[in-house]
Amino acid sequence: MIQVTLALATAFVGFAEEGASLRFERERIGDVIYEACSAFDVNNDGAIDIVSGEYWFEGPDFQAAHKICTIRREVDYYDDFSDYPMDVNGDGYTDIITGAWWGESLSWRENPKGQPVEWTTHVIAKTGNIERPCFYDIDKDGEVEVIPNTKGVSIFKLIRDADGKGTGEFKETKILEEGAGHGIGFGDLNGDGNEDIVLSWGWLEAPDNPYEGEWTEHRDFAFAQASCPIIVIDVNKDGMNDIIVGQGHNYGLHWWEQSKDADGKQTWTQHDIEPNRSQFHDMQLADIDNDGEPELVTGKRYRAHNGADPGSGDPLGVYYYEINGGNFVRNTVDYGPAGQASGTGIYLWVEDINGNGWKDIIAPGKEGLYLFRNLGPA
Repeated sequence: MIQVTLALATAFVGFAEEGASLRFERERIGDVIYEACSAFDVNNDGAIDIVSGEYWFEGPDFQAAHKICTIRREVDYYDDFSDYPMDVNGDGYTDIITGAWWGESLSWRENPKGQPVEWTTHVIAKTGNIERPCFYDIDKDGEVEVIPNTKGVSIFKLIRDADGKGTGEFKETKILEEGAGHGIGFGDLNGDGNEDIVLSWGWLEAPDNPYEGEWTEHRDFAFAQASCPIIVIDVNKDGMNDIIVGQGHNYGLHWWEQSKDADGKQTWTQHDIEPNRSQFHDMQLADIDNDGEPELVTGKRYRAHNGADPGSGDPLGVYYYEINGGNFVRNTVDYGPAGQASGTGIYLWVEDINGNGWKDIIAPGKEGLYLFRNLGPA
């Protein structure tokens, strides 16, 4: 699969099981082993930087590493399950939203205006164990809300001033006290125009006002330790949204087709996408091949549950799937054992890093932080 070796940390990779392939250049970023990352302009110098765990790497070459903070470590985990960019305090510099499993809290880290000094961490709320914070415009106002996958379901909305700038404070709206389970997703499942919430045991039907109305439970399906997030998209283009879900701690990647019976009642049918690969903990939709349609970007997480999960010893991988109305085609960006290939951790990032018009993939994990530069068609 590796065509030309450039250096110990850089190589051309990429292979399509069917059809034309894209070419990616793989580059190891630093020597960090955190499971979350993001990309944004930390110091407002016009170049996109990469953030992962305790450090940010200065673009465009990502050689200079700057310490953000010290993060609690548990065995081979770091207690940092997102590095999501958001200007929380409205000072014009992008901060980070993170969540902690062992610390049982949702927090934001304050950007010191791009200076090479450590950041201040502010606790938003004590939530209980966070599997991963998720980010979605649940009220359709053009701004993203924070919805962590934890014991219950709460929406944290950034309070903004009259100019639309963040104030550093969040308002919490609790939807479900407990019993949310492993995995969460968002999207309109019944076609009423409201953004519903998908959980491991079914879905919560959104009211017209997500902060004041009553959310209705629908226990229509069940997933065991589902991916985070669960993807909502109309896979087969029949006008009804379907669900794509990975097994976060086992084998399997599936899509669940939504249909309606003669009485108009929703029914759900499971279809296999990838039954023989494991640890699909994170996934995103992104137009990787510039065909105007989103692809499913995902891969294998390395050493979840300290290597005790089924398939944990199998090769790692980074993939994007062409959806094709339900006839999914896997394109392999990277594949192989840890130390030679990358997985996708708990929060991968897709971003056009160098402005060449092709979206790149940043894959964090306990095996290292890797940038896959998308060079377009091979």
